[in-house]
Amino acid sequence: MILEAALACRVAGLSVLPAHLAEKRPALSGWKPFQEHLPGKEQVCAWFKEAEAICIVTGKVSGNLEMMDFDNGGELFDRWAGAVKEQSPGLIDRLVIESSQSGGRHVAYRCRDAVCGNLKLAQRRLETPGGKQYVHRKDADGNQHVIQTLIETRGEGGLFLCAPSPGYKLLQGDFTHLPVLTPGERDVLLSAAWALNEYIPPPEPIPTGCASLARPGDDYSARGDVRAVLVKHGWTLAKPGENEYWRRPGKTNGWSATLKDRIFYVFSSNAAPFEPNKAYSPFAVYAHLEHNGDFAAAARALRAEGYGGDEPAVNLTGIVAVAEVAPPAEPTVPDPGQMPEDLLRVPGFVSEVMDYCLQTAPYPNTVMAFCGALALQAFLAGRKVRDPGDNRTNVYLLGLAHSAAGKDHPRKVNTRIVHEIGLASCLGDRFASGEGIQDALFIKPCMLFQTDEIDGMLQQINKAQDARHENIMSTLLSMYSAANSIFPMRRKAGKESPGAIDQPCLALFGTAIPNHYYEALSERMLTNGFFARMIILESGPRPEGQEPHILDLPPRIIATAKWWADFHPGSGNLENWHPVPRIVEQTEDAKRVLVEARLEAEDEYARAEKKGDPVGTTVWGRVSEQTRKLALIHAVSEDHESPCIGLAAAEWATRFVMHQTRRMLFMARSYVAENPFHAECLKLMQKLRASPDKTLSHSKLLKRMKMDARNFQELVTTLLQRGDIAIVNSPQVGHGGRPTLEYRLTEQAGEA
Repeated sequence: MILEAALACRVAGLSVLPAHLAEKRPALSGWKPFQEHLPGKEQVCAWFKEAEAICIVTGKVSGNLEMMDFDNGGELFDRWAGAVKEQSPGLIDRLVIESSQSGGRHVAYRCRDAVCGNLKLAQRRLETPGGKQYVHRKDADGNQHVIQTLIETRGEGGLFLCAPSPGYKLLQGDFTHLPVLTPGERDVLLSAAWALNEYIPPPEPIPTGCASLARPGDDYSARGDVRAVLVKHGWTLAKPGENEYWRRPGKTNGWSATLKDRIFYVFSSNAAPFEPNKAYSPFAVYAHLEHNGDFAAAARALRAEGYGGDEPAVNLTGIVAVAEVAPPAEPTVPDPGQMPEDLLRVPGFVSEVMDYCLQTAPYPNTVMAFCGALALQAFLAGRKVRDPGDNRTNVYLLGLAHSAAGKDHPRKVNTRIVHEIGLASCLGDRFASGEGIQDALFIKPCMLFQTDEIDGMLQQINKAQDARHENIMSTLLSMYSAANSIFPMRRKAGKESPGAIDQPCLALFGTAIPNHYYEALSERMLTNGFFARMIILESGPRPEGQEPHILDLPPRIIATAKWWADFHPGSGNLENWHPVPRIVEQTEDAKRVLVEARLEAEDEYARAEKKGDPVGTTVWGRVSEQTRKLALIHAVSEDHESPCIGLAAAEWATRFVMHQTRRMLFMARSYVAENPFHAECLKLMQKLRASPDKTLSHSKLLKRMKMDARNFQELVTTLLQRGDIAIVNSPQVGHGGRPTLEYRLTEQAGEA
């Protein structure tokens, strides 16, 4: 029974391990590798022949699995479930619920987004010492007490024992059919648990080295208006009372923290700069929100406002010139980082082409191999499949990498495959003109363009020096939107109507050098739709090289590509073919995920619209379409003969597009300037961002900016007052026996 359950969980994408029942831990010498990848079927069979219990690893490896553990006989489970039902009717019924061997409850689910590490959600202070399972502490008066955990989670890096282990019993659902929750639904579950918390720990102490600054900090903690600071930074009072409940920015319901007796206790794992399960004094709240965690700067500012007695404030005259106060910095755009490597995989044909490309490349570049393989699949399925919303497979992919980092090899692989199946005439390698693209598609309505000149084209458009490149841009925008309709050809003077292109499919795989590409963008390009139509991926540092070797194309790749070449749904012969693309249906689970993605994108669009952010509205406005295109490509890659858009395709496409959209917006905010002075500000921040610890000395930064000292000082002053950079004193001593002046990029600017 244990073996059968373990194999079923493994098939369902769960990392299952044998366990010691009494010790509640894996029966393995080491299990860290299985936090990152699933065990093989043979491993599972060998492990569970005589295993006494089964445990499941939580987190990303098991599809963003998270488990809520209700301890102490599950005493808070019914109160928690009642609160969840009140906030979100029907949500409880979707969860997997089991009883544990101690009489508690386990509640399991998957999340659409990545989950954090383990969280303590509800705790209680006991005055009498308990057993080893409790955390023993002393309060400020030296009284011993213990902290009892009543509700906690198992997230990234965690695990839990489960049914059919002895003592565990499924009460609802099945681990092989876990529900996938939206961030909002997960928040409902966690908020309902947080509301049952009875223990608030002491606030975090002032960092070491800041004790001399305690006077203004203590004074502010005693009488400062911390509520005003929270509201200023987007926090909302969700529920007043003796114990106030506060909601983090960007959240529309529930709560994320409490404020009681002037202690701000944060529950949420998504309330940066605060950490979950930590308490903060008013001074700590002020320092984190107003000064990016710089307690020294916060204390100086508070002393200048009259907190902490009558000692004069620190005088910075001579360190930085005084200037008019700059307007507050725009709200930050968090940096999600480069695309996680697990999202650069699509089962079936795309992965097979990737693997061949990586095996044969002198510098095997995963990002470039993915872009090339995805573009090839998009081209092969062009005009032949569509989803129920009539979305097609035409995509514009752009891979960013430095010179000699593996950009060329994926193009060569694609060219070789396309030649092998007799479609060489459908390849394009450069954009001569917009008219040239139209003429090529008129002859071959489905084409794969592979070009290395994207950044050069954008630079020409940006400088307004070449109308030819403007026409290329216009044509690319038009062709993208015409994939499920008709594109009328341009009429020439004195000529008959030239006809039209029936459902053109232009798949684009472009490459560029990262800084060249983003520096070539302008705000106009960000808002005309071209940027929003692109899927842009960065490859990071040059990969380690390998000795190149020649391998024949795998027969399976050729067979699949040839199948697509011969597949012509519709009417007419090949010369006069009118495509009627096959509709690839969606499962109910996939429909739900895609609808949730659309609603999330619409919320982001509305926020951008409210802020008057044209770039945000343009990019978020394309998210739902991009998600559905990629889900379609995932489905036909996995099974070209009988494709279906299932839950895995919808979840992958959603995670991929949401991550890529946020990364694009971050990069755009970091590089694209509104005016020459703003361009210099961005340039200075880029210099700091690229430096160790995001810090440079005054002299080095001045040299790297290549400008005169007066204009440099104006930049520095503006960025200091906006909070984008901060002054730090180096331990090295400069001229005059004083510490060397250094500038550091703040966390605020690091995100935008």
